Amino acid sequence: MQRCLYRAECREGCDPAAFLGSQVELLNERMDWLGISWLSIFQDGQGLFLYYECSGTGVEPEELFPGALEILKVWPGGEYPRLWVPMMDIFHYQQPVSGQHWKRNQVPGAPYGRLAVLKPEQVSSYVYYHYQYQEERPGDGDKYGIIGLHENLLFFYSELPATVEPAPYRGKLTTNLRPEQWGEVMEPHFIKWKNVEPDQEIWKKLTPVLTVNLPQRGKGE
Repeated sequence: MQRCLYRAECREGCDPAAFLGSQVELLNERMDWLGISWLSIFQDGQGLFLYYECSGTGVEPEELFPGALEILKVWPGGEYPRLWVPMMDIFHYQQPVSGQHWKRNQVPGAPYGRLAVLKPEQVSSYVYYHYQYQEERPGDGDKYGIIGLHENLLFFYSELPATVEPAPYRGKLTTNLRPEQWGEVMEPHFIKWKNVEPDQEIWKKLTPVLTVNLPQRGKGE
């Protein structure tokens, strides 16, 4: 199974919720055809953030949302015009090892998205600490929690309530160097948000726009 994170930028004056709402029936068909069982979209101002899980490889967001040029700006670069740019997986509490392992409970958690900004000079430090954490303590938090990075912007996808269970594999590191005072070590890495609630100065909550959950039917092996 492949887990994908992307970001996009809306055109001025567009209503992404209305556009995406009108695409749900077609989106269901395309998700089923492409082997995508779970998809969530969040919004922050003009920015959209996309998370989906795919049983195959090489599935691009443009295949899911035909006509999205109506609401999205084109990103420069790449071999063809892009409406969505990938965010790199730099941390996850668990990685899927099979469709059965990744299958959600009968009442799956509600998707939850957050956004943070790293100081450019702290990006490498942040990735270092998080790889250490990821490989020393797999399964230490929400099973579906994952952080994507594009430039110095972080998108944290998770689900509430959190699913916390042992990972069915060992991490790649046998050290035990993750700082115990995690919050204190992490705080200097961030550019804090302004004009937000006190508990969102680092991780700002994103607005859910759309979630589609299709039965997995054994996909994702």
